[in-house]
Amino acid sequence: MEAKTCNETRVVRTSRIFPNDVNNHNTLFGGKLISDIDMIASISAVRHSRLECVTASIDSVDFLSPITPNDSVCIETFVSSTGTSSMEVFAKVIAEDLMSGNRKIAATAFLTFVALDKNGRPTKVPRIIPETEEEKKLFETGKDRAEKRKEHRKNSKDLASVLITHKPWE
Repeated sequence: MEAKTCNETRVVRTSRIFPNDVNNHNTLFGGKLISDIDMIASISAVRHSRLECVTASIDSVDFLSPITPNDSVCIETFVSSTGTSSMEVFAKVIAEDLMSGNRKIAATAFLTFVALDKNGRPTKVPRIIPETEEEKKLFETGKDRAEKRKEHRKNSKDLASVLITHKPWE
């Protein structure tokens, strides 16, 4: 299985903000942005593995600056780190004021995808090779994030084991 560069997994999508995309503050609705990030990041995961992939987690979604109808929104994703069958995909969201051309980082996110074989079982993925300063920094810090995710997942499963599933009105 041949390793791939981060750039080989890179996906970039730029779009406009329209009235149905904003919340009551006239800024891009966070849920819409998260949905778009997941969709674009999934392409990076499939480009890397060339297999069906499922989202295992979305973590560290940080909304850093509001996105308004005057902005375009550019979502850039690439595989930043890999495990045996999992891939961490980094998402960078850049808002550009279409009148002034000023650009700012509006959000960042990390998503984990798992590659599946024809039977729906997790399967191996290629290693990732970082090349730029940005890619190298994300790659170097990927193991720490993976460990934190593992601990968080364990805690989530522990919590789920005590949650009730009956209808509250019964």
